[in-house]
Formats: sequence, structure tokens, C-alpha cells
Amino acid sequence: MLDMMDSIAKNILQPFHVMAQNEVLQKLNTEASGLTEEEASRRLKQYGSNRMAQVHRRSLVLRIFDQLLNVMVLILSIAAIISLIVGDVKSTAIIAFVIIMNTVLGVIQESRAEKALEALKNLASPEAEVRREGKARMIRAEDLTIGDIVILEAGDHVPADMRIIEAANLKIEEAALTGESVPVEKTAEVLPAEQTDVVIGDRRNMAYLGSSVTYGRAAGVVTATGMQTETGKIAGFINTQDQFEETPLQKKLAEMSKYISIIIIVVSAVIFVTGLLWGRSFFDMFLTSVSLAVAAIPEGLPAIVTIVLALGVQKMARKKAIIRKLPAVETLGSTEVICSDKTGTLTKNEMTVTMLYHSHASFSADRPDAIPSHLIHAMILCNDTRVSQLPGSVELTGDPTETALVRFAQENGMNKSLLDKQFPRTAEIAFDSSRKLMTTVHQTPGGTVSYTKGALDILLDRSNRILDGEGVREMMIADREAIQKVSREMSGQALRVLAFGFQRFSDLPADMDHLENDLIFTGFVGMIDPPRPEAKAAVQICRDAGIKPVMITGDHLETAAAIARQLGILSDNDSPAEGLTGSETVEGRMLERMSDEELLKRVQQFSVYARVSPEHKVRIVQAWRKLGRVTAMTGDGVNDAPALKAADIGIGMGITGTDVAKGVADMVLADDNFATIVSAVEEGRRIFSNIRKAVHFLLSTHLGEVFALFIATLLNWEILYPIHLLWVNLIIDTLPALALGMEKPEDNIMRQKPRKSDTNFFAGGLGANIIVHGIMKGFLVLITFIVARSIHSQEIAMTAAFTTLGLVQLAHAFTLRSEYKPIWKMPVFTNKPLIFAASVSALLQIIVVVLPGLNNIFKVVQLKWEEW
Repeated sequence: MLDMMDSIAKNILQPFHVMAQNEVLQKLNTEASGLTEEEASRRLKQYGSNRMAQVHRRSLVLRIFDQLLNVMVLILSIAAIISLIVGDVKSTAIIAFVIIMNTVLGVIQESRAEKALEALKNLASPEAEVRREGKARMIRAEDLTIGDIVILEAGDHVPADMRIIEAANLKIEEAALTGESVPVEKTAEVLPAEQTDVVIGDRRNMAYLGSSVTYGRAAGVVTATGMQTETGKIAGFINTQDQFEETPLQKKLAEMSKYISIIIIVVSAVIFVTGLLWGRSFFDMFLTSVSLAVAAIPEGLPAIVTIVLALGVQKMARKKAIIRKLPAVETLGSTEVICSDKTGTLTKNEMTVTMLYHSHASFSADRPDAIPSHLIHAMILCNDTRVSQLPGSVELTGDPTETALVRFAQENGMNKSLLDKQFPRTAEIAFDSSRKLMTTVHQTPGGTVSYTKGALDILLDRSNRILDGEGVREMMIADREAIQKVSREMSGQALRVLAFGFQRFSDLPADMDHLENDLIFTGFVGMIDPPRPEAKAAVQICRDAGIKPVMITGDHLETAAAIARQLGILSDNDSPAEGLTGSETVEGRMLERMSDEELLKRVQQFSVYARVSPEHKVRIVQAWRKLGRVTAMTGDGVNDAPALKAADIGIGMGITGTDVAKGVADMVLADDNFATIVSAVEEGRRIFSNIRKAVHFLLSTHLGEVFALFIATLLNWEILYPIHLLWVNLIIDTLPALALGMEKPEDNIMRQKPRKSDTNFFAGGLGANIIVHGIMKGFLVLITFIVARSIHSQEIAMTAAFTTLGLVQLAHAFTLRSEYKPIWKMPVFTNKPLIFAASVSALLQIIVVVLPGLNNIFKVVQLKWEEW
């Protein structure tokens, strides 16, 4: 028995799609009549239940601990301890509040990501019909095991991966797994041996967990369950991806924190030693060094960055972009590559009639006057679509190809429900994948009419007459050649061609097979899942912004390339300049043969990937990231989830997206609109630019304080108390810094190239400007102190220095509104929050000085008008 089980275990990984049915049953040691109950129970214990692995959740304590190990949080903790030592309980409480808020937000964002694997469980059907000991019965889907024979009918969810051994007119919708928008015709026939490595979408005799039956019936033998299924492998990919990799912004803030830490240690040490050399007491110098440390630490920076990001999240939500992970807002702004799924993201995910052919002429679907009645009647009557009248709308249910025909006809004034009543169906020959035809018979006032639709080559072979502008006549060789030429042209545009014919009878013939012979050829239509109208403009804006759009789909290469050309993703004018515009196409089977090293060398050349598997998508995303490109991935299906997780930022679809895709995404598009990504990228760039402005504002303030205190200590002056520094840092500076975070985007923000992920946060002159502006602020404070002390008392001089320190920040904030324009070229009222913030902060600064009681707390004195 153990030898048999080991044999089955080895065979699980076999390519069952290239094995004959009997060979598959033999390999899995089962029969078409099914397993015995005893054998099924034994295998269930051997292979485990047919369900996804439980999500391993880290404890709350570990999550909190990880958040507290953040460098900036550690610095804030040091500041809180120092403030407590100084005896400033209020400052300690404020800093502690900032630490707690950051920790809570971090834990909440992390816990949301872990819900993705839970959503995978919803893909499994709760029950399945199986054959056990030759009898059909219903069992729990999780009790399925390898070798079970499962019976499938229209409307069923496929409960496990299986090799189809019986099929009748079977169609399975696999969009969530492969990205194909049209249900796939399935068969029990074996595939050629050379197709061992074909992608999932081409395995026509396999059915996979997560897909659903839309038409026909079938029986299949289970080849994989639980985590061994293709969906289970996706769950494994999700689980193995690093959930805690830092975003570019987090890396830059950590880098900045290290610089600040070094500055604090060095400067405080120098001040401490210098004071001792001046003969000042150890305790006095300790307090002075503490004051300097407090001045150097940007206590409010983490909170301000978090609030700016949160405000950005709210603004993006109003534009239909829902952010699930707060730091991901900024990541969008540095995106260099967007790898997008085709179906439902760049296209409508709705088959649409775009071209028609009749009477030796092809014409666009927007010309209803050119459509003959026989052709449009065939579209509607030879059609199993169900029409439901809902309040304010009409719902079409059925095969996507058939619903596309009905939708087109109804948009051109035809009503299927009325036509069905006017020309009732009296007989039919259902679609069969071997015949590739469907025929319906209808009673009309002029007699019996049969309508046939199907593959053009099949229907053309069965037609001997043609309907054109002059009526019905014999079909000539020239007619066939003209039809085939136009059909090839439509196929070259990735249109799916469907042909129509009809016959008239005085009475229904006894031989039904005659209905599909000697047909009158009416015409054919070309259908496609068309691009979203706004997607082309969005792609162009992305290219103008230096972002490379890449299409990754499970659909056929011809279809993908045609859509990509329409959208501008593929262009004959492209060249691989800067590694962002290569315009080649590639299929999954070619990727399968490429090593990771070869893909890394060639990934910049490819703009379209077709017939790819989930593993391919992850490899593509990882290759871009290894080149240092910040990569985004959009998608809606289960098949997109691993790549969404692997990308720097995963973008899920809110309407058509599966719970799995939305669960791992950093951002979800509420309207499934690719164009929304453009506004999200712009918002991400605006936010990062504004964070740089806020950092510039805050750090120049702190540097000014450090410079003033450093020089004053060297000269043995006392110009500011610790409470002065905390007041300016936590109260006066906070509102203007937040207001800078609300500044509108620069005019040229979407014409700039994306910043590199490894670019220093202080690049572009930011570091130098912070130093220059900080020294200038400190110098102004020192000058004010020196002049005031030469005329007035030490108390008035310290009050003047404190007031100057507060007010000079507010003036500086207005000069930072743009990185490219001087202040006099900026409209005054385009940032009303800054005007409000500066007014409030200035008022608070004045109140602290002039209000009795408060000035005692802050150790300042009231100033006379001339002293102001």
C-alpha cells in the first residue's frame, strides 16, 4: 500500500494534459467509476484536506516591537527620556503621543496585508459532486482527494485541479486565473507530447480550482488539491514574499535619521566638552547638551510625514484610488515601470462587436444603417443569452460572445425579447466544439427559417449561396476569396471572427443534419474586448512622465499586441533608450526557456508579455526591480496576486478584482480605471515633493537652533531655554509644515523623469539649502540677541531671540512653496492653509510673550512696542 501511495505522490507532478485518459487514471491508480470510500479516506489522510494553508500570524507583541525598532522612533524615545530628565513632562507626553500614533498606524497597516490568504479560501466550492464506487454523491469540497472523479455542470465552481476525462460542449471561465476574458472551450482529448510546457491557458483538457463552468458538462479526475493546486501555488507565492520590505520613503527617512543621530552625538559632545573647558558646572553643561539634543531632534517630523500621507490618502480616495498601506502613497511618485494586466484593466473586460462584413464590404459597427436584417436577426435569434429587465437597466446573462451580439443589436434598436416572441424557436442544434456551429430554427410568417453561426472556415465550407445587395445567389470562388481576405485582416487586428448563415424551408426537414448544409452565407462580425477609451491618454501621460507601461496578460499574443498598439504601449518608433522604451513582444513559453540572468538582460526590450503564468509575472517584476527600477503592478485576478505582492506597489481593481488581489494590493482602484493611476502617480509625486519641502522647513529650523546654541555656548552665552526649543519645534513649526504638505503640484510635475529609488533624499540641492538656510536662521537669532543685549537686559535679549526664532520660521515657509519658482512668482492664495497656519502660529508666538502667566511659564518678559 505504501509503495502505491508513493507512486501516486510522484505522479502528482506529471504533465497530465499530454497523457491519454486511461494513462492518467492508471498513474493516479483510480477508475472512471471513482474511488472507494475506504481508499478516499486513506488518501485524504495521506495528502491532507483540499483547502488553503492557514495564515501564520505574528503576535501583536512582535508587531509592536518591530514598529518601536524604527530608527526615528528610537530617536524620539531618546528625546522623550531627555525631556523627562529635564523635568518637562508636557514635552515628554507630546513625544510619547507621536510614538504611540506611529506604532498603532504601522500595526494596523501590517495586519491588513495578512487577510489576502484568507480570501483564497472563498475560491473553493463548499460542495462537490463526485463518483464514489460508481455512484454520484455530494461531498464537502475540502474532502476531495487525488484520484476522485468530479462531475461538473454549468454554474459549478471547479473545486480542485483536474484532468477532464469526459466533456460535452464544455466551456470554463478562467479569467481570474489566466486573465482571458472569454470562456475557454474544453475537451477530454489528449494534447500533443511536444506541448508539455504550455501555459495554463492552453491546457484545454485541464480544469483548475478558482475557475467556473459557464456551459456544458464534464467529468474529471482530481490531480491536485489544496496547496498543490495552481491557486495553492499562488497562495504559496504570496506567503513567501517579504511583507515588511521598506518603501523608498521609509528608506530615505531612516537614512535621514542616521545623519541626525550622528549630528546629535557629535555636536552635543563638543558642546559638553567646550562648556567644561569654560569652567561651567557638569550639571549645567549636561542640561545645555540636552537642550541641544532636543533642538536637533525633529520631534514632529514623523507625525507630520504621517499626516501629509494621510491627507494624500483622503485626496486620492476622492479620486477613486484607495490606499491600503500609507507609505505606498509616496512610492507611486517614484514609479518607473507599470506592469499592467490587460483584461479589465486596460480593456473593458466586455466583448464588443467592432466590425461587420456583408455583401463584399466590411464596415464599422457604428453604422447600423448598413446592417441587413438577416444578419442582425441571426445575431439575436441564434443566441442563448437571457435578457432580464431591471429597474433602469437591462441585464444580459450568458456566454460573453453571445451577450456581445445581443448588446450590439439592442444598441441598434433591436429587442431580443420581442424578436423571440415574434419568431419563436421551434428546434435547435446546440453548439458543439467538434462542429464549431450552433443552429436554431424559427417559425416566421413566411415559413420556417434556420439560423446558423460559428467558425468562419467551417460555416463557409457548408455554404453554397450568398446574400448580397442583389439578393440570394450562388457563391463563387471569388466570393470565398474576398471573405477569407477580410477575415484574415480582422484576425490580424486580433478580432474574434464569428460567421452567420441561414436557410428557408416550407416545413422543418426530417433530417436535422441538413440544417447545417447548403447554407446561405449572410456575413460575419469581428469582436474584441476593446481598450478603455481613457486608457490610451493615460498611457501617453505615463510615457511623458518617463514611466514605461508594460502589458502582462494570459491572453494570446496577437490580441495583446493589437490592444497594445491601439493604446500606444507598442510603437514602431520606440527604441530601448534608457532601458524604458523597448517595444518587443514575448510569449510565456519563451520566458520558460529563459534563465533569470537572460531575462534580466532582455527585460527592458519587452513591452508586451502574452500567455504568461503567475510565476512568469513574478519573474518579470523581480527582473525590473533587480535593475533598480521602482515597479508597480496592476491586476484584478488571482493570477495577479503574487506579482502584486512582489512589486514595489501593487495596484488592485476594486470592482472586478478578486478578494485575493485586493488583499495583497497597496492601492485599490475603486473604478477599475487605468487612468486613475495617472492621477495617483501625480499625487504621489506631489506628496513626495511636499514632504521634501516640510523636511527642508523643519531641518533648517533645527539646524538654525543648533547653530545658534553652538555659537552661544562657545561664547559662554545663554540665549534659549529648552522649553523655547520645544515650543518652536512642536507648536510653531508644526502647522506651517503641515500646510506645506498641502501645496498644489508644480506645473511640470508630470513632465519630469521619475526619481531613482537609490537617489539620496537630500539630492538636488536640498541638503545644501537646508545648511545655508539653517545657518542664516541661526545667524539672525544670534544678531537679534547681540543687539538686544547691547541695549536691554539679558531677559529681554532672550525673549527677542525666542520671538525671532519663531517668526523667522513662518516667513521662511512661504519661500519654500515651490522648488522652481521664486516667491514673487507664486500666486498668494493658492495655499490658503499656509496663510491660516502662519497667522495662527504668529498669534500663538505673540500670545506667549505678551500674556501674563504664560510668559512666566516660558521664562520670557513682555516687550514694549519699540522692543518689538
